Amino acid sequence: MTGVSGEAPGQQAAAGIRASHGAIAAGGDVVGSSTQYITAGQAFVLPPEAYRPIPDDAADGGISNIASDLFVGRNDELTALKGAFTRPGKVVVHAVHGLGGVGKSALAAHWAGRRPERLRWWVTADDASAVDAGLAALARALQPALAALPAEVQSERAVDWLTRHDGWLLVLDNVEDPRHIRPLLDRLPGGRILITTRRATGWHHHATAIRLGVFRPDESLELFTRVLTHHGPRDTDGADAVCEELGHLALAVEQAAAYCAETGIPPLAYLDLLAQWPATMFAAGAEGGDAERTIARIWHLTLDRLSDTPLAGDLLRVLAWYAPDRIPRSLLEGLAEPPRLAAAIGRLTAYSMITDNGDATWSVHRLVQALARTPDPDDPHRRPEAIDHARDQATTRLADTFPTGSHDQPDTWPLCRAVLPHADALTHHHTPDHDTTQTARVLHLTALYRSGQGALAPAIRALQRALATEERIRGNDHPHTLTTRSNLARAYRSAGELSRAVQLQECTLHDSERVLGNDHPDTLITRNNLAYTYRVAGRVDDAITLGEQVAAGLSRLFGDDSRETLIARGNLASAYSQAGRTTDSIALNEQVAADFARLLGDDHPDTLIARGNLVSSYNETGRTAEAVALAEQVAADVSRVLGKDHPRTLSARTNLASSYDSAGLTAEAISLGEQVEADLGRVLGEDHPETLTARANLAHSYNSAGRTAEALTLSEQIAVARARVLGEDHPDTLTTRANLAYYYHQMERTADAMTLGLQVAAARARVLGIDHPDTLTACHNLAAACRSAGRNATAIALGERVAAARARVLGEDTPDTLTARASLATAYTRAGRATEAVVLGEQIVAARARVLGEDNPDTLTAQANLASAYASAGRAADAIALQEHVIAARTRVLGKDHLDTLIIRGNLAVTYWDAGRPHDALALLRQVVTERERVLGPDHPKSMQVVKTLHKWIQIVTKDDGRSADPSPR
Repeated sequence: MTGVSGEAPGQQAAAGIRASHGAIAAGGDVVGSSTQYITAGQAFVLPPEAYRPIPDDAADGGISNIASDLFVGRNDELTALKGAFTRPGKVVVHAVHGLGGVGKSALAAHWAGRRPERLRWWVTADDASAVDAGLAALARALQPALAALPAEVQSERAVDWLTRHDGWLLVLDNVEDPRHIRPLLDRLPGGRILITTRRATGWHHHATAIRLGVFRPDESLELFTRVLTHHGPRDTDGADAVCEELGHLALAVEQAAAYCAETGIPPLAYLDLLAQWPATMFAAGAEGGDAERTIARIWHLTLDRLSDTPLAGDLLRVLAWYAPDRIPRSLLEGLAEPPRLAAAIGRLTAYSMITDNGDATWSVHRLVQALARTPDPDDPHRRPEAIDHARDQATTRLADTFPTGSHDQPDTWPLCRAVLPHADALTHHHTPDHDTTQTARVLHLTALYRSGQGALAPAIRALQRALATEERIRGNDHPHTLTTRSNLARAYRSAGELSRAVQLQECTLHDSERVLGNDHPDTLITRNNLAYTYRVAGRVDDAITLGEQVAAGLSRLFGDDSRETLIARGNLASAYSQAGRTTDSIALNEQVAADFARLLGDDHPDTLIARGNLVSSYNETGRTAEAVALAEQVAADVSRVLGKDHPRTLSARTNLASSYDSAGLTAEAISLGEQVEADLGRVLGEDHPETLTARANLAHSYNSAGRTAEALTLSEQIAVARARVLGEDHPDTLTTRANLAYYYHQMERTADAMTLGLQVAAARARVLGIDHPDTLTACHNLAAACRSAGRNATAIALGERVAAARARVLGEDTPDTLTARASLATAYTRAGRATEAVVLGEQIVAARARVLGEDNPDTLTAQANLASAYASAGRAADAIALQEHVIAARTRVLGKDHLDTLIIRGNLAVTYWDAGRPHDALALLRQVVTERERVLGPDHPKSMQVVKTLHKWIQIVTKDDGRSADPSPR
């Protein structure tokens, strides 16, 4: 055999194949081979123990390479891990999976570092070779003499020792593929194995999976603060906002805190940097930190793993534009063939880049989204052109998915609610200069839905942005631009911004006439919308003029029986009603309802809407019995056709409750009103405008029933809610406050009534204009409060101004004008100006009889007021005759139990008393007490008032007659 030079163990021999003494050289004979092992080109001299199995007691002194660094929170997860590894006997394997950077390794290290096992060993397991390297390191830790053996031999020795023992713990960190560790798991019969992995799927054959989510807000704030203040006190203001912006992701929070600590910038400044330079901040780590452990690097590596499925990256860039939670499957449909789409989604789910919520929705961490939509020309996964393309795809999917058509259909609301947050996220994540026509479409659709739900402020913002995009891309005269402008004007009107609505609709009408022509359907629709806005703004004459033009134009274009023509005529009928042309209004509403029934059938929604409008006309003209009968029919029909919870059904029931109230059926009004208010709150939401309207109607019914304290409390709640939802200056908010002032007046809180009434009048004058009908109504109510406070001069001055303004703005014979003049006559009576009160009262009676009819409730009220003026003027006989006439008429028209009938009977008793007919007065008042207690209840204020008067009169009569009089009214 050839000689060899004596070299140190483990050193490479000289050229050629050699072996030290006793070694085996390739091609040579075997001589005394008991202590050496060689490979071609190398010779190693090993100590004898290297050839023996690793001793059983090798770990008795404790062996671990696990060190836990800074750690916070995760108590629930630590408890879950503790419970998961309590089962004795066979091997226990659990996999903690989650998004890269969520804190899986930190959790595993903290948990494993406190375990009782004698052997606790950490193995980086991102591929098979890394697993072998980690096991080889374990072998060397157990038996240092194995250091010179090949790595595969070392790892085999480690596995052999593990198979022969228990009481050990392995942590296999960052497993990318279950196949990389499957051979190891198959060989280990005992012990404990904890796996950390980004892979959420594929563990059902290998381990029990435990998903790790992001920190709770308090945990992420604690981590940020501890890192930031590690070397001493620092400014932590805004730390919670940084954690929120980072989605409470452990690595991101730690990275941001370390950056702030090193650079000295405060958390609020970091937020600004993150907003302006996201790509730079995602890649930024602290000096001396692991450059491979930044958010950008972690997820770049994950996407590298997915590069064999390019569609996965495409989908992630699309998902980046949506809200992070509950992204519907429908927003991805159509981006690829279903099998490819399913495969790509599966890959993203497997690597925890998205989370399958199990209900056809996915969630994506907000930082994954932020990174995926942040362009970086040096990152193949985030090239600017790919991100722009993904944004356009996301926009198109939203536009195609969001429901179109009428948004008052409840069956579309679940999808609207599901998609809305993602539309908001899309438009929030890029500036308007990147908007496309599809973006404008998304904004338009979401605005229409929001308007229907009463969310007017965001609807207006969306329409403003959509309009700017349409004008920039399509031009000012494009039909889509005109439609968007018209819808924005409608939103302004709904929000009470009437001057802006009128101005924009007039501009839109002018452009539509110029571009499309006077008789184009879109022009006629715009003209009809403007007529409606004129009516809401109090410009009733303009509304009628324009409404008549629209009805004629649509009739000429589509025919008398077209749906468009009939709708325009219904709107015109409402304008007639507001102008006091009640006869014209009822006639036209009756014709429209009959035409809809003839053309579309009794159960068509348009027929039912027309009949609902007719109910309103009947109520306004005092035909309350007809109103109740028709309202009951409409409510039943709408419920049968559309369902009991459809908004139109609830609206019909609200109108029925109001009809009951107008007819004096307060018990029925309250019972139904409470049901409807609860149903609206359940279906539409507690703060929806329709719910608040029903609640306001219920308050009115409470007041009608004498439950004014409840009406007052409920109105105070409504005022707060409407101010919050609609704004302090919205017409509905001001109406609620006006009602509240009226209830203060009813409760004899005169000072509160006057203060609030003055505020409402001033606000309406500022918002709506000094001559707007609502402003004049506020002034009218304020005059009534002044009159009750004994400030007759102020009441008369204000009343005269209101009466004159209403005559000028609305017309001499309109109901509101006549009401103002009636209140003025009452003020004259209170001030002792009886002659003027009588003259004005007789004029009002004549006008109301001429305009409304002899038996109209308002005509009868005017007659009752005139009777009071007669009594004040000393014309008792005329007062008694007129009151007796009103009693007979109200009994015939309204019924003997109607509140107005009961009131006029009490007034007649007072007139008898004042006319020196005490016994007639007592007899009648006893009847009134009986009737009021039966109808209203003994505790109703109006019942208690007449009982008090009765006892007072009885005492007077008894004293005068010198004998007892029975005080009982029964």
